Amino acid sequence: MLNQTSVTEFLLLGVTDIQELWPLLFVVFLAIYFVNVAGNGTILMIVISDPRLHSPMYFFLGNLSCLDICYSTVTLPKMLGNFLSTHKAISFLGCISQLHFFHFLGSTESMLLAVMAFDRFVAICKPLHYTVIMNHQLCTQMAITIWIIGFFHALLHSVMTSHLNFCGSNHVHHFFCDVKPLLALACGKIEFNQWLLNTVTGMIAMGSFFLTLLSYFYIITHLFCKTHSCSTLHKALSTCASHFMVVILFFAPVVFTYIRPASGSSMDQDRIIAIMYSVVTPVLNPLIYSLRNKDVKRALSRMIRRRL
Repeated sequence: MLNQTSVTEFLLLGVTDIQELWPLLFVVFLAIYFVNVAGNGTILMIVISDPRLHSPMYFFLGNLSCLDICYSTVTLPKMLGNFLSTHKAISFLGCISQLHFFHFLGSTESMLLAVMAFDRFVAICKPLHYTVIMNHQLCTQMAITIWIIGFFHALLHSVMTSHLNFCGSNHVHHFFCDVKPLLALACGKIEFNQWLLNTVTGMIAMGSFFLTLLSYFYIITHLFCKTHSCSTLHKALSTCASHFMVVILFFAPVVFTYIRPASGSSMDQDRIIAIMYSVVTPVLNPLIYSLRNKDVKRALSRMIRRRL
């Protein structure tokens, strides 16, 4: 139960201890958050409002945009508030809630990237069967399934972390509440929590990454074997490369953070690395996946003309 702990709040140490940098970092991260919400919000609005984009690819892009807005909102507003305040406390319940939603949305996004890669594999390698395979029912079932898996995966972490005994320092060496820095503060046995992190979270992250790589491997192999036009091949490979870059930027820091053993020096590295997959990648997703897409650009133009 929650009353097993003597700690009622935690102090988030933030990205850096150098106070002179806080105003600058506040402006930078506020701009990033604004671009994230504006970019992903625009994509989400376009996908919902334009009937021409009611297809599997854009259905998953809409899910991704929704996830990216929520994912950054879990950590960035609190981080921004801490840049303007010397009191960086977060309640015990608030900390566990932040941990839950961070892992819920993060694990869901990792699985969604694998699903999106599979969608592109079917579209490119099985074009004649695309509408049959990626039908509305299957797309809805896949989306609901990954959201449910993500929720219960996060619930495991939040419940088990809330049952730990925190009897020492309440200084969290991070800019948000995450499992690893909280385990470093726990007094009791943490072996099962560590197993959950390394095994369950590791399986979701590595499994999603492997399936994503597999889809892109088959796509690239198919393009080299079947495509005879150099311009078409170059365009397709360029698109795959940009998508793959986002995948690497998301998965590489996640795997590096959660699979390797924790240590004192790794906590400082984790704070910096977490910025990549929780702040930077959500901003890049609408640029890479959507705004370079001609259909999305045309839909955006139509929406602007209707508003004017």
